[in-house]
Amino acid sequence: MATQLQHETTSFIKKQFSITLICDRVNAPANIGSIFRIADSFGVEQIYFCGENITVVSKRMQRTARATHEIIPYQQSDDIIPIIDQLQSDGYQIIALEITENSVPIGTYEFFANHKIALVIGEENLGISEKVLTKATKIVHIDMYGTNSSMNVATATGVALYEITKQVIADEK
Repeated sequence: MATQLQHETTSFIKKQFSITLICDRVNAPANIGSIFRIADSFGVEQIYFCGENITVVSKRMQRTARATHEIIPYQQSDDIIPIIDQLQSDGYQIIALEITENSVPIGTYEFFANHKIALVIGEENLGISEKVLTKATKIVHIDMYGTNSSMNVATATGVALYEITKQVIADEK
Protein backbone atom coordinates (compact mmCIF):
# COMPACT_ATOMS: atom_id res chain seq x y z
CA MET A 1 0.00 0.00 0.00
CA ALA A 2 1.31 3.45 -0.90
CA THR A 3 1.15 6.29 1.62
CA GLN A 4 0.22 9.69 0.28
CA LEU A 5 2.93 12.24 1.04
CA GLN A 6 2.17 15.67 2.42
CA HIS A 7 3.77 19.00 1.45
CA GLU A 8 6.41 18.57 4.17
CA THR A 9 7.28 14.97 3.27
CA THR A 10 7.79 15.03 -0.51
CA SER A 11 11.22 14.62 -2.01
CA PHE A 12 10.73 17.42 -4.53
CA ILE A 13 13.70 19.77 -4.85
CA LYS A 14 12.88 23.48 -4.83
CA LYS A 15 14.14 25.13 -7.98
CA GLN A 16 13.53 28.40 -9.73
CA PHE A 17 13.79 28.78 -13.49
CA SER A 18 14.39 31.88 -15.61
CA ILE A 19 10.75 31.77 -16.65
CA THR A 20 8.36 34.70 -16.41
CA LEU A 21 4.65 34.48 -17.16
CA ILE A 22 2.93 37.35 -18.97
CA CYS A 23 -0.85 37.18 -18.78
CA ASP A 24 -2.52 39.08 -21.62
CA ARG A 25 -5.89 40.20 -20.22
CA VAL A 26 -6.43 37.03 -18.15
CA ASN A 27 -9.08 38.16 -15.69
CA ALA A 28 -11.07 35.24 -14.23
CA PRO A 29 -10.28 34.97 -10.49
CA ALA A 30 -10.25 31.16 -10.53
CA ASN A 31 -7.79 31.16 -13.46
CA ILE A 32 -5.58 33.76 -11.78
CA GLY A 33 -5.49 31.67 -8.60
CA SER A 34 -4.68 28.51 -10.57
CA ILE A 35 -1.94 30.33 -12.47
CA PHE A 36 -0.30 31.31 -9.17
CA ARG A 37 -0.37 27.67 -8.00
CA ILE A 38 0.97 26.38 -11.30
CA ALA A 39 3.69 29.05 -11.34
CA ASP A 40 4.78 28.00 -7.86
CA SER A 41 4.74 24.32 -8.84
CA PHE A 42 7.04 24.91 -11.82
CA GLY A 43 9.49 27.38 -10.24
CA VAL A 44 8.40 30.45 -12.21
CA GLU A 45 10.29 33.58 -11.16
CA GLN A 46 7.48 36.13 -11.61
CA ILE A 47 4.11 36.88 -13.20
CA TYR A 48 2.86 39.99 -15.01
CA PHE A 49 -0.90 40.53 -15.22
CA CYS A 50 -1.53 42.92 -18.09
CA GLY A 51 -4.72 44.60 -19.19
CA GLU A 52 -7.13 47.23 -18.04
CA ASN A 53 -9.41 46.58 -15.08
CA ILE A 54 -7.73 43.34 -14.01
CA THR A 55 -8.38 42.50 -10.36
CA VAL A 56 -5.63 40.15 -9.30
CA VAL A 57 -6.46 39.79 -5.61
CA SER A 58 -9.98 38.66 -4.78
CA LYS A 59 -11.52 36.15 -2.38
CA ARG A 60 -12.09 33.65 -5.20
CA MET A 61 -8.49 34.00 -6.40
CA GLN A 62 -7.16 33.58 -2.86
CA ARG A 63 -9.17 30.38 -2.31
CA THR A 64 -7.78 28.91 -5.52
CA ALA A 65 -4.21 30.20 -5.09
CA ARG A 66 -3.86 28.67 -1.61
CA ALA A 67 -1.37 31.37 -0.52
CA THR A 68 0.92 30.98 -3.55
CA HIS A 69 0.15 34.61 -4.46
CA GLU A 70 2.22 35.45 -1.37
CA ILE A 71 5.19 33.47 -2.72
CA ILE A 72 5.35 34.31 -6.43
CA PRO A 73 6.25 37.93 -7.19
CA TYR A 74 3.76 39.60 -9.49
CA GLN A 75 3.08 42.96 -11.05
CA GLN A 76 0.14 44.54 -12.80
CA SER A 77 0.22 46.79 -15.84
CA ASP A 78 -2.53 48.24 -18.01
CA ASP A 79 -0.26 48.03 -21.07
CA ILE A 80 1.48 44.77 -22.00
CA ILE A 81 3.78 46.15 -24.72
CA PRO A 82 6.23 47.99 -22.41
CA ILE A 83 6.52 44.82 -20.30
CA ILE A 84 7.35 42.73 -23.38
CA ASP A 85 9.79 45.36 -24.67
CA GLN A 86 11.58 45.50 -21.31
CA LEU A 87 11.83 41.73 -21.01
CA GLN A 88 13.14 41.48 -24.59
CA SER A 89 15.80 44.10 -23.82
CA ASP A 90 16.69 42.04 -20.73
CA GLY A 91 17.37 39.04 -22.98
CA TYR A 92 14.12 37.09 -22.64
CA GLN A 93 12.70 35.04 -25.49
CA ILE A 94 9.02 35.96 -25.83
CA ILE A 95 7.15 32.68 -26.34
CA ALA A 96 3.43 33.04 -27.08
CA LEU A 97 1.18 30.09 -26.27
CA GLU A 98 -1.48 30.32 -28.98
CA ILE A 99 -2.82 28.34 -31.92
CA THR A 100 -2.08 30.28 -35.11
CA GLU A 101 -1.43 29.39 -38.73
CA ASN A 102 2.33 29.55 -38.08
CA SER A 103 2.55 28.20 -34.52
CA VAL A 104 4.57 25.05 -33.86
CA PRO A 105 3.86 22.27 -31.36
CA ILE A 106 5.50 23.16 -28.05
CA GLY A 107 7.25 19.80 -27.89
CA THR A 108 9.12 20.52 -31.13
CA TYR A 109 10.51 23.88 -29.99
CA GLU A 110 13.82 23.62 -28.13
CA PHE A 111 14.12 25.31 -24.74
CA PHE A 112 17.58 25.64 -23.22
CA ALA A 113 18.76 26.13 -19.65
CA ASN A 114 20.77 29.25 -20.48
CA HIS A 115 17.83 31.07 -22.13
CA LYS A 116 15.47 33.33 -20.26
CA ILE A 117 11.86 32.69 -21.22
CA ALA A 118 8.78 34.90 -21.02
CA LEU A 119 5.72 32.76 -21.68
CA VAL A 120 2.73 34.80 -22.84
CA ILE A 121 -0.71 33.36 -22.15
CA GLY A 122 -3.95 34.86 -23.34
CA GLU A 123 -7.37 35.96 -22.21
CA GLU A 124 -9.88 33.20 -21.59
CA ASN A 125 -12.04 33.78 -24.69
CA LEU A 126 -9.99 35.85 -27.13
CA GLY A 127 -6.49 34.53 -26.50
CA ILE A 128 -3.38 36.63 -27.08
CA SER A 129 -3.89 39.93 -28.87
CA GLU A 130 -2.56 40.36 -32.40
CA LYS A 131 -0.22 43.19 -31.32
CA VAL A 132 1.41 40.86 -28.79
CA LEU A 133 1.71 37.97 -31.27
CA THR A 134 3.73 40.21 -33.60
CA LYS A 135 6.29 40.75 -30.81
CA ALA A 136 6.77 37.05 -30.04
CA THR A 137 10.09 35.33 -30.67
CA LYS A 138 8.08 32.17 -31.36
CA ILE A 139 4.45 31.09 -31.20
CA VAL A 140 3.85 27.59 -29.86
CA HIS A 141 0.72 25.54 -29.33
CA ILE A 142 -0.29 22.37 -27.51
CA ASP A 143 -1.35 19.57 -29.81
CA MET A 144 -4.90 18.46 -28.99
CA TYR A 145 -6.75 15.44 -30.24
CA GLY A 146 -10.40 16.10 -29.43
CA THR A 147 -13.04 18.20 -31.12
CA ASN A 148 -12.36 21.39 -29.15
CA SER A 149 -9.55 23.66 -30.34
CA SER A 150 -8.78 25.27 -27.01
CA MET A 151 -8.35 24.47 -23.35
CA ASN A 152 -8.59 26.43 -20.14
CA VAL A 153 -5.81 29.04 -19.87
CA ALA A 154 -4.56 27.73 -16.51
CA THR A 155 -4.57 24.14 -17.75
CA ALA A 156 -2.69 25.13 -20.91
CA THR A 157 -0.17 27.03 -18.78
CA GLY A 158 0.47 23.92 -16.71
CA VAL A 159 1.00 21.77 -19.80
CA ALA A 160 3.35 24.34 -21.34
CA LEU A 161 5.38 24.83 -18.17
CA TYR A 162 5.73 21.07 -17.78
CA GLU A 163 7.20 20.80 -21.30
CA ILE A 164 9.46 23.84 -20.88
CA THR A 165 10.88 22.82 -17.49
CA LYS A 166 11.32 19.20 -18.64
CA GLN A 167 13.46 20.41 -21.54
CA VAL A 168 15.42 22.91 -19.44
CA ILE A 169 16.25 20.27 -16.81
CA ALA A 170 17.36 17.83 -19.53
CA ASP A 171 19.57 20.55 -21.05
CA GLU A 172 21.21 21.20 -17.66
CA LYS A 173 22.45 17.59 -17.51
